[in-house]
Amino acid sequence: MRAYIFEITNMYEQIFKLHAKLLHAIAHSRRLEIIHLLRGQTLSVGEITKMLDLPQANISQHLQILRLAGVVKTQKRGKLVEYGLAHPNVIAASDLMREILIERNQGRFKAKELSASMLQLVPIVHDPVCGMRVSPKTAGAKLKLKRKEYYFCATGCMRQFKKEPEAYVKK
Repeated sequence: MRAYIFEITNMYEQIFKLHAKLLHAIAHSRRLEIIHLLRGQTLSVGEITKMLDLPQANISQHLQILRLAGVVKTQKRGKLVEYGLAHPNVIAASDLMREILIERNQGRFKAKELSASMLQLVPIVHDPVCGMRVSPKTAGAKLKLKRKEYYFCATGCMRQFKKEPEAYVKK
C-alpha cells in the first residue's frame, strides 16, 4: 500500500513540475501576446513580426520557447512555416487568467474599458491595421481617437496605426 501512495504523490509532484515549466514558458508579456494572436488561426513569423512590431529574431526566440514547451505547433505550407496553438485550452486558460486580472484590477486603470462589461461577449470588430477579428474582450490593445474606439490584435498594430491613423480610418 505504501508504494501505491508514493506513486500517486510522485505523480502529482511530476505534474506540478510540468505545470511550473509550462507557466515559466508563457511567463513573458510578448509570449502571452503571441498566444493571444494565435487565437483560432495560424500565423507565420513574418505576420507575427508585423503585428507585434518586434524584430523577427525576437519573435523566433519567443516561438521557440513556446514550441519547446508544447504551447504552439508548426505547420508547413510550401516554404512558409505557420504557428498555431497546440491545444485549444491554451487560449481558454489565458482568457480565464485575464478575466481574473480584470476583476481584481477594476478601478486601478485610468480607462473604464477594464470593467465588468468587458467580461461579457461583445460584438466583433476588425483591427484597422491587419484586419484580424477582435473584440474588447479579446483585443491586445485599444486606442481612442476623436471619440471613436479602435481595437487592435496587438501592440504593434496599434503603434502602426498611431503613426498614420488617416491611412486606416474610413471617412
